[in-house]
Amino acid sequence: MRPWRAWLLACSLLLTGSPAFAGLQLDLQGSDLSPAQRQASQALLDEAMTRLPPSFVARLDRRIAVNWSSNMPDNAYGEASPVSSLELNRKLLGSLTDGSAASTLTHRPHGTVRAELLATVLHEVTHIYDRARLWPEDQRRLIARCTRQASNTGLVGLPDNCRGQVDRQFTLSDDPRLLDLAGWPQRVGKRGEREEQNRQIVRSPDIYEITNPLEFAAVNMEYFLLDPAYPCRRPGLYAYYKNHFGWAPPNPQQCPHELPFVNAGSDFGKTPLGKIDPERVYEVDYLLAEANQNWVSRWGHSMLRLVICAPGRPRGPDCRLDLDQSLVLSYRAFVNDVQLSTWGGLNGAYPSRLFVLPLSQVIDEYTKTELRGLASVPLKLTREQIESLVRHSAEMHWSYDGSYYFVSNNCAVETLKLLRAGTDDPRLQALDNITPNGLLEVLEARGLADGSVLDDHREALRRGYHFDSYRDRYQAMFEIVKQRLPVKQKTVEDWLGQTPEERRPWFAQADLRASAALLLLEQASFRRQLLLAQEEVKQKYLGARGQANGGMANANKTLQALLANSGFLSRPAELLDSGGYGLPQANEWHRLESESTSRQATLQKLSVELDKEVRALLTPARAREMAANEENITLVGDHLRALHKAAGGLILP
Repeated sequence: MRPWRAWLLACSLLLTGSPAFAGLQLDLQGSDLSPAQRQASQALLDEAMTRLPPSFVARLDRRIAVNWSSNMPDNAYGEASPVSSLELNRKLLGSLTDGSAASTLTHRPHGTVRAELLATVLHEVTHIYDRARLWPEDQRRLIARCTRQASNTGLVGLPDNCRGQVDRQFTLSDDPRLLDLAGWPQRVGKRGEREEQNRQIVRSPDIYEITNPLEFAAVNMEYFLLDPAYPCRRPGLYAYYKNHFGWAPPNPQQCPHELPFVNAGSDFGKTPLGKIDPERVYEVDYLLAEANQNWVSRWGHSMLRLVICAPGRPRGPDCRLDLDQSLVLSYRAFVNDVQLSTWGGLNGAYPSRLFVLPLSQVIDEYTKTELRGLASVPLKLTREQIESLVRHSAEMHWSYDGSYYFVSNNCAVETLKLLRAGTDDPRLQALDNITPNGLLEVLEARGLADGSVLDDHREALRRGYHFDSYRDRYQAMFEIVKQRLPVKQKTVEDWLGQTPEERRPWFAQADLRASAALLLLEQASFRRQLLLAQEEVKQKYLGARGQANGGMANANKTLQALLANSGFLSRPAELLDSGGYGLPQANEWHRLESESTSRQATLQKLSVELDKEVRALLTPARAREMAANEENITLVGDHLRALHKAAGGLILP
């Protein structure tokens, strides 16, 4: 501080006992205002002052001149200068004065003209606050946080992402924590550079918020101060503002413990709408689908598993046995076609959405169908971080609609961004990796994941830390067949490579154990036939697309209807009318139940129709092989039951 400024400040303190302004003042201007206009205007400003956090008022120690301007567009409410003035649209002064501004205005977010004027004052004053740079206490808090981060990661000096933060340009809108929550996360591999485009575009209170971080900070300040439901609709941002100001508005709405979600499971006979109670989540695992030889799967697939305790069970290790309760958070490309285009995945043609799936379906999908193992590795998170991550995941489920890129915004990148924003763990801030298996390695290296649970394979299988590929199980079944029958094949692949008719003669010679093994192998063969049939129909569909040729045209119509009606499983906001924002609340639940039940019934019907139409499209050779495979399953099943009955109901070794 310059000496003369220090002298003036000292004189001011001696004369008044306080700084010149002693906090923010909204100073109404306009000698031409009538008494009624002045009274209505002052009441508006006085209410704005009572709504602002005490620390906001104390920190923004300046007088802001407020004027009514005649030089504003009809649709504008007000605008602030960067420093210390605020103009409101004079065209709205009449309705504010005569009270008509308090009538309902359905096409505006806050409901009435007066509420919009109040929100505008708070919004524009927040811009002035935001441009005032960091306050000393915020600087101290940021330095302390960065120091802890350096200590936790063993770094010397401040981490790269902390350098320059202390001398940030703005107070709120370039805070890394706010940017993570708001939808401008770090770009992977860019040393802290932020995403340019905000994709949290669904269920927004005012889409103007995604224009840039400055507007986001101001728009959400409006709702933090004015909407009692804000802590329930946007819990992560509410916690951020409350922490920043050390204060929250009185009388917030009581929020339910449970968070709504839509289950994207493939069983269309079950209701898709569900609720998650963060307190019942015992642990969060990094769930890795191990790699295979397919181009898009050679690095695995990243997911998060919520280990949820069954109702009535206390949180603890036994919750890992409640497999039917576990849910999987999986960022996937929403492909609204039967063809996954490699080029489309490279150039972001597909939406990236957060699917919520039952663990049982994920296990079947990877271990049985794709023959890939699953590693479920616990993350070392605090209780607070677990519950924060669950809440943030629910918010992303309802608000995020990104673009999927195989390299730069794939499942690993999306999962890392979710973990960063959801946990606010400093160990994640400087962590970068774009491959699912590589991300698990760095999580272990940073002490964030406990990979030791996989060291004892048998124990890992028993406790649900690993789910084996069925390829190993099928090979084990085939070893039993080889022990009991003089077959010539060496591997399960060789055995299943035969036609069903070539395998059939061995059934009558099999004992109990061999028959049980053969039944499992025939079921595996039929599952393989289904995959080949799907590929066959897909190629026929792609070759005939746009051509009206009987059965294919019908199947195409049904398929398109199925895809169009399934979008809500990954973008659940489709179930609700516009008007609400953030997490759905109790008054929206009835519509959610009604719409999701109706959509699910439609999917069930379309799925049955498509199954019939697709079978009719198979080549004669494929149809014969599938029919022979089904006949084998019946024959070996009958043989097994006969042997079981002859043995007195016991399966002998």
